[in-house]
Amino acid sequence: MSGDVVPSRRELRMSDAEREAVVARLNVAVAQGRLTLSEFEERVDGVLRARTHGEVEPFVADLPAADPAVLPDDVVELRGQAGQIRRSGRWSVPRRLVVHSKAGMVKLDLRHAVVDHRVVQIELAVQGGSTTVVLPPGATANIDGLITSAGTATTKVPSAPEPDSTTPHLVITGSTAAGSLVVRYERRFWRWRW
Repeated sequence: MSGDVVPSRRELRMSDAEREAVVARLNVAVAQGRLTLSEFEERVDGVLRARTHGEVEPFVADLPAADPAVLPDDVVELRGQAGQIRRSGRWSVPRRLVVHSKAGMVKLDLRHAVVDHRVVQIELAVQGGSTTVVLPPGATANIDGLITSAGTATTKVPSAPEPDSTTPHLVITGSTAAGSLVVRYERRFWRWRW
């Protein structure tokens, strides 16, 4: 024995994968109606800021233990480099979308997409490019968990849904560096007739 002091599990630092597992558990809870969307957002924000297992415990203490059989595996990963990543028209939006892009353009248009989840997580890892997310009317998005570096992140939609809303709510996390993120509704162009 080397005599090293082993910290308790509560004091151990969490990995990104462990944080993602907790967020997946919260996703299941909101889909089952155990959490409201505002509670979900609050807890996800806390989990993303947590450093240790002990700091995460309060966010899941009143939820049933995670059952691996019901944790969402609906994850899609998109990758691009010096090009475009574009989704539009009638496409199926996964519960969790991971986007990796370097020096490119990302456009996710959800106006006509099939969204089977009340909450959709989008995790960005974007460097040197622009990202645009276009939402259907009434949908909402929270970008508080996004880290920007030498760039901008703008949302032109509400960050929290109405209490009885059935429209999609996006939680956008991850990072964008030397680029921009814009979350908006469809642009309306008015033509004047004389």
